[in-house]
Amino acid sequence: MKSIIYYISIFWITLTLYSCGKKAEENRDHEVFRFNQDANVSSLDPAFAKSQDNIWMCNQLYNGLVQLDDSLNIKPDLAKSWTISEDGKTYSFNLRKDVYFHKNGIFASSKDSTRTVNAPDFEYSFNRLLDEKIASPGGWIMQNVENFKAKNDSVFEIQLKKPFPAFLGLLSMKYASVVPKEAFAVSGYDFRIKPIGTGPFQFKLWEENVKLVLRKNPLYFEKDENGQQLPYLEAVAVTFLPDKQSGFLLFAQGKIDFVSGLHPSYKDEILTQSGQLQEKYKNDVTMITGPYLNTEYLGFRMDGKDKVVLDKRIRQAMNYGFDRQKLVTYLRNGMGTPAINGMIPAGLPSFDASKKGYDYDIQKARELVAAYKKATGDSNPKIALSTNATYLDISEYLQREWKKIGLDVAIDVNPPATLRQAIATGKVSFFRASWIADYPDAENYLSLFYSKNFAPNGPNYTHFKNAEFDKLYEQAFLETDNAKRFELYQKMDALVIKEAPVIPLFYDKVARFTRKNVTGLGINPLNMLDLRRVKKSKV
Repeated sequence: MKSIIYYISIFWITLTLYSCGKKAEENRDHEVFRFNQDANVSSLDPAFAKSQDNIWMCNQLYNGLVQLDDSLNIKPDLAKSWTISEDGKTYSFNLRKDVYFHKNGIFASSKDSTRTVNAPDFEYSFNRLLDEKIASPGGWIMQNVENFKAKNDSVFEIQLKKPFPAFLGLLSMKYASVVPKEAFAVSGYDFRIKPIGTGPFQFKLWEENVKLVLRKNPLYFEKDENGQQLPYLEAVAVTFLPDKQSGFLLFAQGKIDFVSGLHPSYKDEILTQSGQLQEKYKNDVTMITGPYLNTEYLGFRMDGKDKVVLDKRIRQAMNYGFDRQKLVTYLRNGMGTPAINGMIPAGLPSFDASKKGYDYDIQKARELVAAYKKATGDSNPKIALSTNATYLDISEYLQREWKKIGLDVAIDVNPPATLRQAIATGKVSFFRASWIADYPDAENYLSLFYSKNFAPNGPNYTHFKNAEFDKLYEQAFLETDNAKRFELYQKMDALVIKEAPVIPLFYDKVARFTRKNVTGLGINPLNMLDLRRVKKSKV
């Protein structure tokens, strides 16, 4: 592993790309947005935008038919408008005619050549997702698509096999970005490391595992409310220092502009226990927080051999038997919302804060455990919780709380990859998990409980099966009225609460920290990084 000093040195060398001398570099520093990613980018091809690290970079480089605003509303992107047929199965998109690909020699002999985007480009890009030779992990977003075609240069049509009201949300994912077919017709051209998109920034330099540089796209089509062309920044410079604590140190020293998320190595350094900035950072740092579409939970294997967890009284008792607010306050520095409303997290339009799930009720928990012991004769029920080291503090807190209600819970710590495999194959009966939304619709979370989604072939890791739930789930696919669909979602969530195949812990929050001279970053429940409107003032 390269030393920290080496990485920091490389970071500063990166900035010389934007100036001819030290003085010019200092004058233009406010035009360069700098941050560190502890995980490396594996590909700049949107067909492989699976991890957050890849997605963040692809969001600067590419556009799709639609996009999401910070409130998760569907907005036009390269499609200026669209219509949906009455049966909810045919989508017709009318494309903008003023969007250009980033300049590149693939379009002609000149390196400054380009062309406008057209509907056949989307046809080509969507076919890439389905190409078995490419093996894109994003092919699943097309599983309900019957066919698609360019009607002409400016109209692109998609036909679904059955109605799916959340489909536009799927199209906002970076998998559905448009790419130029010319790049794949050039022998030896590696699109993974030399991307060409339409986004606000264009590719400049990538030294894998060390640095990545993007430059402003002078042809970008979007403008702000005053008619000024976006983006405001001249460049984005990213380093890949693998240690989170060292990355935070760079931020604390003012050498990078932005840190995302909290890590145990520095959360107490920057935040008080109540989730406020520590006094020494208040004059130099801005904290931005908001809901994050991530529900942290514990799951029970509902068709396993562990008779203790198969008893609903035990599952309900464990739900009642700890204080979620205390967990969030003392173990998460306030970065989260107690999950007392079911699995659908705060931040989604269908979230209902008035709907109550399980809150702390130690008396109720003890009564349920006592009823179980009396009915079964099992005076000392034992349960094993499988988790990973990152969540050991939470697991130990829960272990102590459940001891108070008469349950003996052992903690089994596993490497993350081992735990994921054990959960998928049913080798553990009680496990720690989380679900981060891929697209902004509660169906994302309710799919965890649909019986046809049993793991390992789907996301139903608990193997929960309920005929009424399945009926409501299938009915929701046919409902195009949002209010009525949300009502169905709430009924499904209520069933999950009643049967308790999971213990929702907390709904996560996004935490972002920037230097005071950075404005316009914003925040959203998908934790998408959007740098179009970011500005840096001179220090």
